[in-house]
Amino acid sequence: MPWAVRPLRLGRDWVAAPDPATLRARWTALAAAKGTEQERLFRPARGRTPATGAAALPGQRSATAPFAAAPGPCPQPVRVLRAPFDEQWLLPDQRLIDAARPELWRVRDDRQLFLVEAPEPLVTAHLPVGRLGRLRPLHRRPGGAEPNLAPGLPALLGERYGGPVATEDVLCWILAASRPGPKGVPEVPLTADPERWRAGLELGRRLLAVQLRGARGGDAPRLPGGRRPYVRSAVTAWPDGLAYDPETETLPLGGGSISPVPAGVWEYETQGARVLEAWFAARTAHRAAGAEGLEALGPVEWPQAWTSELLSLVTTLALLADLAATRAAFEPGPTVSVGDLEAAGVLPPPRWARRPASVLDHREEGPGGQFALL
Repeated sequence: MPWAVRPLRLGRDWVAAPDPATLRARWTALAAAKGTEQERLFRPARGRTPATGAAALPGQRSATAPFAAAPGPCPQPVRVLRAPFDEQWLLPDQRLIDAARPELWRVRDDRQLFLVEAPEPLVTAHLPVGRLGRLRPLHRRPGGAEPNLAPGLPALLGERYGGPVATEDVLCWILAASRPGPKGVPEVPLTADPERWRAGLELGRRLLAVQLRGARGGDAPRLPGGRRPYVRSAVTAWPDGLAYDPETETLPLGGGSISPVPAGVWEYETQGARVLEAWFAARTAHRAAGAEGLEALGPVEWPQAWTSELLSLVTTLALLADLAATRAAFEPGPTVSVGDLEAAGVLPPPRWARRPASVLDHREEGPGGQFALL
């Protein structure tokens, strides 16, 4: 997957939040402020200030004049991946974002997937934001028109495995077979054995379905039978913290509780942090002692939607924990060598494959209402 892009760099945390209502409240507060108070709330940086105009993001409707002069209506928040397994919301206004990566917005649609580099690669249907590894879009153009694969790779693999190889097949193989490499960049051995390829695809498809969590019209993953987590007692107050009772497999939550929660869910870590604890911390950040300005705006009461999200996250982590041993034990068998790929002209990929594709089939509004030429 030659084309790689850094995630969006916000420059100010208040532009993203776990719920869209908070973002609308922050927008209203910023638009109502004037002069030095607006600048303080905005948290200007070298690239973005209230006096900076910017083009509208591809596919989004927002004002392009400087925010201080004409904020315009609040844009509709969009779903993003803020941290591993943490889906939040973002104000899609380039005037507020230091590095919004317009090239990613141009290829964002209901067929796009993003592979996030990590010790264990993660796939999401939402734009990744913040301190994540480099990401690799599955497609280089909207509508899945061009795969982000080294030219010639699907044809070469199809010849070796005795059947067509789809773009998503390669993605599933990466999920199943990749291993940590130097400097945290995953390495992906390509098997020379058709049977190992099919076994890897089966495992990768299971991993992909779990990680997508029902995105793109698929069914949300479920645990079998009575192992599904439920709200055993309703959340009646704002949770003071997140704890775990291993004896009863219960998560106490604001006077309520969720169970069963397998121990592997509580212990599941990415980037050196427990996923559940990081998820909860993101939803209580506005209540922390040091929160100020727009970042201190957030829900007064615990939203019911967050409890539903937590149930979904528990299910996702439980399924991934169950698959962890299978993935760790998976072996690709004999591999296709780098020399084989070079001889077939697959490696090194051409320079154009490492850059975003030109998109000329639509118009984009630039700063001040002028149209941008792409």
